[in-house]
Amino acid sequence: MSIRIGFDLELHRLTLLAPAGYFVGLHIRFTSPLITFQTYDRAWIDHYTENGFVLRDPMTAWGFSSTGAIRWSDKALLDPFHLFEEAEKYGLRYGVTVACGPIMSRTIASFARGDREFRDDEIETISTIVYRLHDMSEPPEALTKAQVEALQCIAGGDRQSAAAAKLGISESALKARIVSARIRLMARTTAEAIQRAKDYRLI
Repeated sequence: MSIRIGFDLELHRLTLLAPAGYFVGLHIRFTSPLITFQTYDRAWIDHYTENGFVLRDPMTAWGFSSTGAIRWSDKALLDPFHLFEEAEKYGLRYGVTVACGPIMSRTIASFARGDREFRDDEIETISTIVYRLHDMSEPPEALTKAQVEALQCIAGGDRQSAAAAKLGISESALKARIVSARIRLMARTTAEAIQRAKDYRLI
């Protein structure tokens, strides 16, 4: 089973476990995740973004200061801006947040439901999946020289035929290099692979 398929299966499991949606930010570096997934209702996402809640989100602060898992209802959490009250208006009544990884590459993920608290066994399952996703999405330290050259040509605006000619290889060989780079970078498209390679400072 490919890494990409395994990734999709884990995300599907999270969807079933968090019926009111989730946010997963993998390998947060320089304040931005390298990969993000979220299934919250669009109305809540827009409300959260428009009001800059990320700067006041108690789970963001907790995730950068702690690792492990915590329910949103935990009395130890400080919520001076009443973000949880806002979330409740959008059906995110109960939640849990999981954080893992080193501070320079932290993964923070939050999960919600509207009917009840998450059970301990559910939190354990969610945590295991988040840790697995964190490990699976660890950025590669390098690409092969052939992969870098292929991506750089396409990133520079060359069509595949022109890129192949420039590199002195067949077009099918170029495509094979691009596909292998996409797999290495866990990217669905060439454009996504190029962006991730740039984000990881590989090209």
